[in-house]
Order: sequence, then C-alpha cells, then structure tokens
Amino acid sequence: MPLGLLGKKLGQTRVYDARGMIAPVTIVQVGPNRVLQCKTQQSDGYNAVQLGFDDQKEHRVSKALLGHLKKFNGGPVKRIREFRDFTKDVKPGDVVGADLFAPGDYVDAIGLTKGRGFEGVVARYRFGGGPNTHGNKGWHRRLGAIGCRLFPGTVMRGTKMPGHMGQVRRTVQNLEVIQVHKEDNVLLIRGAIPGANGDYVVIREAKKRPKGWKPHAEREENLKKSAAKKK
Repeated sequence: MPLGLLGKKLGQTRVYDARGMIAPVTIVQVGPNRVLQCKTQQSDGYNAVQLGFDDQKEHRVSKALLGHLKKFNGGPVKRIREFRDFTKDVKPGDVVGADLFAPGDYVDAIGLTKGRGFEGVVARYRFGGGPNTHGNKGWHRRLGAIGCRLFPGTVMRGTKMPGHMGQVRRTVQNLEVIQVHKEDNVLLIRGAIPGANGDYVVIREAKKRPKGWKPHAEREENLKKSAAKKK
C-alpha cells in the first residue's frame, strides 16, 4: 500500500472534468491526516506509516492507546490506520492531506457498505420466491427446500439463507481522481464509494493502476516495440 489516506465520505455530486464532460463524483474529506508513528525494518521488522484522522476528546480514548499516542507526541484521534511501504518520506508529527494525489490519479476506496438489517432471501439474494396461486399460501417470499436428500443429509455450508444484509467491508478499485481541493483537504473521485454519508473510508493508491498509469499505455508500448522489430 504505497500511498494512502484516511477519510470521510461527505456525499455525491457531479462536476465537469478536464475534457468538459460531466462526471458523477463522490466527495471525500481526506485530511488532515497526522503521522503518528513510522515503523522501520530495523525496529519493527517492516516499513509502515501509522496515520490518525479526526480529532477525539482525550477522555474517550483508552489509556493504552493514549499512552501510545503520547509516546510519539500525537493527540487523540477517532481513526488510526497503518499503511505499509509508504512511498512519501514523513516523520511523526507531520500532516498529510489531499495533495498526496493529483487529478488523473487512480485510487482504490475501502469502506463498509450500508447496513440493511435482517433481510429475507428475496431482498438479500434476489430469489424469485414461490408462486402466488395454486394453493401456495405463505410461500411467496421463501427460499424453499434447503436439504440434500439422504446423503449427506445436512444443509450444505454456504447455503443462501435469510440474515443480516450489508455492513461488510468492500473495496472498489480503479476510481479516477477528478479534482483535488488542497485547502479543504477534499478529493472528488469519479464513481461510487461504499458506505453512507459520514462513514469513514480508506483511499489508497490503486494497486492495478499506480501513479503515471495511462489507458492503453502498455498496448501502445508493445505496438512500438513490434514496429521497431519489423524495421
């Protein structure tokens, strides 16, 4: 996870991109993120940077966490996240924000989906349910038989059944950064991000499209190499 920030999803809107086209975007506040700790290969066995986001009252933080934060001269925060192999050179006490990214960069967004409570199989898994006629009373939105005959005579693990829907961790990859507002620590990211407005999210550099990636760049490079070989 070379570069990353903790943020808060603020809402959705639409703006004009660099080509003058309307782009649907999600507004994410990604700062200020304070550097709490810098881990190294020598001291901890791996390289990582620990970031804190959203200030918290001191009496609402556990004594153990407060001691850890004060050890590195950091204040109480609501969210802490560790980013391995952070490519930007930082030290404890530094503040990082939206300027880590630039318009045109691609990011991955990680968050918890909206909680939907207890749902049946029709809402949860889009089951068709039972017929409405021919004596089918009370079976209109049920899943039907879940057994598997004589052998093995049990319900198979992973069978889709009613239960809690939503509120699971999801990652959306390869979202384009449309605008960066450095003064407000806000990113405008094309597309949808998991979670409700006000939820915390993690914005990291895209694993499949790192900085400098351009559409069809690899294809163009291969075409140039093949043309050079033919000559």
